[in-house]
Amino acid sequence: MHFMFTPEDLARFEAKNITSRQVISQLNDFRNGFPFLELAGSASIEKGILKLDKSAENEYLNAWDQYLTQDHNVQKFVPASGAASRMFKDLFEFLESDSEIPSNAFMTKFFAEIHRFAFAKELDAACLKNTGDTIDGLLEAKNYKAVVQNLLMSEGLNYGSLPKGLLRFHAYGDEKRKAVVEHLVEGALYARTKGNQVNVHFTVSPEHRAFFEAEVKASAPAVEKGYGIQLNISFSEQKSSTDTVAADNENNPFRDKGLILFRPGGHGALIENLNDLEADVVFVKNIDNVVPDRLKDTTVRYKKIIAGILVARQKKVFEYIRTLENGKYDRTHLLEIIHFVQDDLCTRNPETKNLEDSELAIYLINKLNRPIRVCGMVRNQGEPGGGPFWAYNSDGTISLQILESTQIDMNDAHKKAMFEQGTHFNPVDLVCAIRDYQGEKFNLTDFVDPKTAFISYKSKNGKELKALELPGLWNGAMSDWNTIYVEVPAITFNPVKTVNDLLRPEHQ
Repeated sequence: MHFMFTPEDLARFEAKNITSRQVISQLNDFRNGFPFLELAGSASIEKGILKLDKSAENEYLNAWDQYLTQDHNVQKFVPASGAASRMFKDLFEFLESDSEIPSNAFMTKFFAEIHRFAFAKELDAACLKNTGDTIDGLLEAKNYKAVVQNLLMSEGLNYGSLPKGLLRFHAYGDEKRKAVVEHLVEGALYARTKGNQVNVHFTVSPEHRAFFEAEVKASAPAVEKGYGIQLNISFSEQKSSTDTVAADNENNPFRDKGLILFRPGGHGALIENLNDLEADVVFVKNIDNVVPDRLKDTTVRYKKIIAGILVARQKKVFEYIRTLENGKYDRTHLLEIIHFVQDDLCTRNPETKNLEDSELAIYLINKLNRPIRVCGMVRNQGEPGGGPFWAYNSDGTISLQILESTQIDMNDAHKKAMFEQGTHFNPVDLVCAIRDYQGEKFNLTDFVDPKTAFISYKSKNGKELKALELPGLWNGAMSDWNTIYVEVPAITFNPVKTVNDLLRPEHQ
């Protein structure tokens, strides 16, 4: 299909560092769609998810502590660009409604327990400044909307426009800690390298970057002093070149005031940011999944355990690659390595039995020499999240993948049942090894499966459009990584999806 681009279009592509060929390819993706993934089954404790006993946990804890005493660059990578507006969906709906009185259970709870929020004192001051009355005074006068306005709007705390990372999540007496600071504290507890260095990287949106930098500058000294560390904090933004073109219902470029509309490509775009990090090991965790200090012990313990598994497996991978590279192996060695690839790295290939020894060695090097990720898996308790599956790859192998429902053919009753009966889900709890056995960084974009992108439906100024979401960061963007799943306790997953989640015991 031929698409006509105007000179303005071409200038726009150039400014974004996107080629017209990429745009045409994306428009063709809208026409052709994406295949569903071919599933071999869901992963479980019986099939592919490690459940560790205490002695194994202690062994991996020691492996991680040992790793931290050596010269390694460990980073904590926190996607933090999401705006918090969805957290306040119910509050925005209340503001826009005709009713002056909260009429549903969510809003009733919000007002009844408003003083339990870590931001209550700040909100009280904003209400007093802007209305001449406190929260309690406004509630007594049934002026509920004024309280909500002072929380969400720019004349008040502006929480409706800020990112989650800059909201006050937890209260410690007079200290009210923001989510971004909780991640700095976490880093001190499980990612402190030789010389007491702690490296934390946040991906932020351009409009919020200065606010994040100011918050970190103000908060870091107290964290450094309290934990005896030196924080090295860096920021990056989602690259404009990872934006994707939007399409209309005829799969032509969607135009807004004559200009082709581009949209951010979703969290999968962050594989580029991860790829830019100079690191050996990287922890990946979402900005809103934090707990107060009194509950951090379990989180820290299991972060260290999954990191210990990672470095133990990586050590073995490097040893095996060197054995295969120098040719000093026999059939017994090859069988041992096949079992390691199948059982420890969870990659199966029914065809290996037909390969000659030399072909088998090449196959094994290819399967070993890849980035590795260890993913914490939580028992499924109805929370949303990607499911752990065994899926077929384009080369005929079967490996572990984290899949969202959009990647699974829900019209196929058998596949739908696999998804619904999944025992675990991934709460974005990953630790990644991104260097090869020679110490060179992998080019992470080489390991993305472009066929795992998906199309979603949005609107702009009342007009429907199709949006192209890149393969998700922990989904298709890591499709060709070696993947290990480990069961971790549910208490390690405490996301804040709505403002009232901050009233849960885990956040108090």
